[in-house]
Amino acid sequence: MFPNPSNLGRPPFPPKHQQQSNLINKLPLNIPPTLSQQQIVDARFNFQNAAALLSGNLATIPAVTLQPMTYGNGSTVHMFDAPTSFRGRKRLREQSVSHDVKRQRFHSHCPETAVVNQAVPLPEGRRYSFPGSVQSPLLRAHYIPDLTGCVPPLRDTLFPDPIETTLPVAKDKLSQQVLDLFQACQQQTCDLNRKELCRTELQREIQRIFPQSRLYLVGSSLNGFGTRSSDGDLCLVVKEEPVNQKTEARHILSLVQKLFSTKLSSYIERPQLIRAKVPIVKFRDKVSCVEFDLNVNNVVGIRNTFLLRTYAYIENRVRPLVLVVKKWANFHEINDASRGTLSSYSLVLMVLHYLQTLPEPILPSLQKNYPESFDPTMQLHLVHQAPCTIPPYSSKNGSSLGDLLIGFFKYYATEFDWSHQMISVREAKAIPRPDGTEWRNKFICVEEPFDGTNTARAVHEKQKFDIIRGEFLKSWQVLRDKKDLNCILPLRATMQ
Repeated sequence: MFPNPSNLGRPPFPPKHQQQSNLINKLPLNIPPTLSQQQIVDARFNFQNAAALLSGNLATIPAVTLQPMTYGNGSTVHMFDAPTSFRGRKRLREQSVSHDVKRQRFHSHCPETAVVNQAVPLPEGRRYSFPGSVQSPLLRAHYIPDLTGCVPPLRDTLFPDPIETTLPVAKDKLSQQVLDLFQACQQQTCDLNRKELCRTELQREIQRIFPQSRLYLVGSSLNGFGTRSSDGDLCLVVKEEPVNQKTEARHILSLVQKLFSTKLSSYIERPQLIRAKVPIVKFRDKVSCVEFDLNVNNVVGIRNTFLLRTYAYIENRVRPLVLVVKKWANFHEINDASRGTLSSYSLVLMVLHYLQTLPEPILPSLQKNYPESFDPTMQLHLVHQAPCTIPPYSSKNGSSLGDLLIGFFKYYATEFDWSHQMISVREAKAIPRPDGTEWRNKFICVEEPFDGTNTARAVHEKQKFDIIRGEFLKSWQVLRDKKDLNCILPLRATMQ
């Protein structure tokens, strides 16, 4: 999700004096796309011809044969011709990814795991799909996906050589279990490619309604903490100014929902408008078999995607620890904001905060140390470039993954003061709770690093809070005594 080289340095929107004040009148439904046909791949997905793209490792294809296919309104586009086992009905099965592939280390040269050899951002010639790029290299005949468009190569920035960023060595059973779970469940190249293809095609279609809009892939798909089962989060940016989420955003999303349920119904199913504080359209892409949430102008999600992505790659213990905590919370049913428990985003911030507050910290406050790279007023088309000069963090703390996991549960079970403190990754410490309405009568307070809101506001019932805290306490006690991850999370079932 990175800009096309031809668009670098250019604002993705026209100058303000060219913008009309009335957003809805400005964007009638019958306006054609502003990009040429050469820039836009107008194709409707054909399951058979797309299989090589969606099944994973395309680098093994010995030759490229162009095959016509269609997507969207029927225009012809060329795709790889390759054998297929994908039938477009179920998520990619675990057995289709070999055990050896899932266990490869970060320094592997296999394109399936190239994601781990990369960080923020890309050299100009290797970016793709960060708006305003519309044509995705995933649809170019000579493109061999190595995921350089997702997590750029470390060697192209001031990060160390990839060999130095291998997974930490596990010297005990619990640490090895954490590593095994991470390697089996982390998002793969093919998982991201499916989401990216959907984003590219949806942006093309949405720009027929909102010509100046851009569609961003955000959240766990790009921040380094995604798993094979992660949903996709999309942010539709229609203008530079904030959008009223109760009026404008809902109206825009109603138009998007109508588009999905009519013209795009052949490959988008179950589009549903959810009228939350930040309204979204939930839908499933039949092609990628991924569930998506699409919001309008919730730009803080774009900013925090790249903040978290930098945290994910500056220390090699961060990603495995976050993944096991997310899997643990999901198994114990405390990872669902819609049911009054913790969102995945809040859980990630809780792990980062814990690693920042150790007697010998494993993570710093990036916003304090590099304020210019994470300026909340930075223009969106520059956000992905910001972390390029941030080096890895060198910590004197040599704790193993197993010890850190036990310490994480202990910290939130016995040490953190839930009644008076707020979790702040921005400050890299626990800070006193504010007295505003956002924080009053909330049992868990986790500060959003950019806009200062409470990401854990969904936990507003004492019963749910007691359940959450109880799970932390039980897991700490069991893990402390048994030092076996299976005691709190069934590994075999989770990996499958």
